[in-house]
Amino acid sequence: MTVTAPAAMLDPALLARIGDLPLLARTVVDGFMHGLHRSRRVGLSLDFAEHRAYQPGDDIRRIDWRVYGRTDRHFVKEYEADTNATVIFALDASASMDFASGPITKFHYGRVLTASLAWLSQRQGDRIGLVTFSEDLIDVVPPSTRHLQLLLHTLGRSRAAGAGRFAPILERAARLMSRAGIVVVISDCYEDPALVQHSVGALRGRGHDVVLFHVHDPAERDLPGDAPITYEDAESGERLPLRPEVLRPKYQAEVEAHRRELARLLGQDRVDYVPLLTTQPLDVALHAYLENRLATSRVR
Repeated sequence: MTVTAPAAMLDPALLARIGDLPLLARTVVDGFMHGLHRSRRVGLSLDFAEHRAYQPGDDIRRIDWRVYGRTDRHFVKEYEADTNATVIFALDASASMDFASGPITKFHYGRVLTASLAWLSQRQGDRIGLVTFSEDLIDVVPPSTRHLQLLLHTLGRSRAAGAGRFAPILERAARLMSRAGIVVVISDCYEDPALVQHSVGALRGRGHDVVLFHVHDPAERDLPGDAPITYEDAESGERLPLRPEVLRPKYQAEVEAHRRELARLLGQDRVDYVPLLTTQPLDVALHAYLENRLATSRVR
């Protein structure tokens, strides 16, 4: 039986009460790692896996001298998730992300998720960077092993505004990486699925592994309420009067079709697609990210 992190440590509603983003990230990661270390799941932390023959250029600090003493040959220790990758986090900061039907907006959920994943990546020795985007790139933190605090500070002062432009922004973000790495995209994906596939496919074409976290508020999925109401588009300002109880079945079918099409198209490009609700504990996202890292380390 798998034991996960205590739910209270990863509950978005509780985390929304903490205003300090570095503290939030540390709380999430420490709570998650506490549960992970008690779990029987293997391969999701930097656990020793096997030896391999030393090759020129390997770090001599990883040579197992006990094995050398027995065999008179140099072997280095291999670890399950030891990739020292370059990871770029691309956070959608368009106005639509500033929506909430509960205590936490999609953008705040995305900020906490980005900060937590960055903290986790830093612990694994990765070079981490950040871009936030809406109509254009807003903030850019180049990837480095020393940029965690800069990344957290940048996230802390970021705000959601403007219309989203998915495709060109991701392609520009990928140019920040001098070699193949991991691009983590966090967005509400209010784009045509084919356009999302094209954008993410460009990243895959450059050799990057991609994880896309599709963040939704429960109200966007369910269209709650029975009284007539006027909805306003957060990006265009267009207003539309609706009767939710009449449109709900068709609306829910369209939302599910959009999600399924995203999953299908991104699966064709071997992109990890992870749908998330802002009410879901963050361990869902952290497990998905670490499983991607494990798969990446085995391939490379």
